Amino acid sequence: MGFKQSAHEAVVYRWGSERNVLLVGVYTDDLIITSAEEQKVEVFKAQMKKAFDMSDIGLLCFYLGVEVCQDATGIALHQTHYAKGILELNRMTSCNPAHTPMEEKLKLSQKSMGEEVDPTHYQRLIGSLRYLVHTRLDITFAIGYMSQFMERPTMEHLQTVKRILRYVGGTIDYGLHYGRAPGTTWFVGYCDSDFAGNVDTNKSTTGTMFFLGDYLVNWQSLKQKVVALSSYESEYIATTTAATQVLWLSRMLAELLGRKVDVVELKVDNKSALALAKNHVFHKRSKHIRIKYHFIRDCLEDRSIKASHIAATDQQANILTESLGKSKFQEMRERIGLKHITSSSRHKA
Repeated sequence: MGFKQSAHEAVVYRWGSERNVLLVGVYTDDLIITSAEEQKVEVFKAQMKKAFDMSDIGLLCFYLGVEVCQDATGIALHQTHYAKGILELNRMTSCNPAHTPMEEKLKLSQKSMGEEVDPTHYQRLIGSLRYLVHTRLDITFAIGYMSQFMERPTMEHLQTVKRILRYVGGTIDYGLHYGRAPGTTWFVGYCDSDFAGNVDTNKSTTGTMFFLGDYLVNWQSLKQKVVALSSYESEYIATTTAATQVLWLSRMLAELLGRKVDVVELKVDNKSALALAKNHVFHKRSKHIRIKYHFIRDCLEDRSIKASHIAATDQQANILTESLGKSKFQEMRERIGLKHITSSSRHKA
């Protein structure tokens, strides 16, 4: 039918020119179709129905556990129904809500001497919650942190996971809202790390998030693969991780739009990490760092990415690297755009 498969995301297909494009996302036998021209969508659906036995369920409202609310103000994504299912399975629908997913600065160990619990039950809990992360950045760090204890969980670990469930119960209608912002083609990224946050391995955690215009579109929280020798080194590794992720995002967006997109800007709160990224003669402090982490230098030199310093208090990726106190956590949650999705919006879906 003349479609081209995306070189950067294999399940996305594109047809047409820059101002006349039709995009299709494929998951097994389910399709998401979008275009600026409704007529093109109808023509495509008619062609598909001739070739396959297909059903048209109309405007997208539910896909792979994610609820989609579309109205004149924009599009909202949330997983209220899925979250309610998790709480019901664990008999926690009437639990007392928690204000944050984890206690502030909480540190747990794989060598906990507490009473061991059923690992299958614990793993099922973590697996269920991990799928909720698709629209709930606010629990990403907590779920990733608690995933480290699935081999031999104890009561201490299980109680912390139950606190995450209590937090989900109190914010069950929260999700992401995307307003209508035509022509937005610029990414802004935030990257952060803790230093030696894992008490068992002394490895740090990287947190990255990216906004397309004013709206959050991508995030991750993951343990670094090497032990950093200093806080600036862990920040430097996080910056490189963010660079690789956002280059993929910007290239995919350029491919889908059929035109060049704006240069990506990374916000880093560590001046030493920025200096290391920009200075090729920083040998004494950087010669031990693995070569792959110097990728960020090439990105800055060829100007595919620009990096700037940001105050630690404005570093939004902090929510992905450590457990925060109530006021700081709620402030960051509001900044990233996670909000209560009203019942009227859900009804429209």
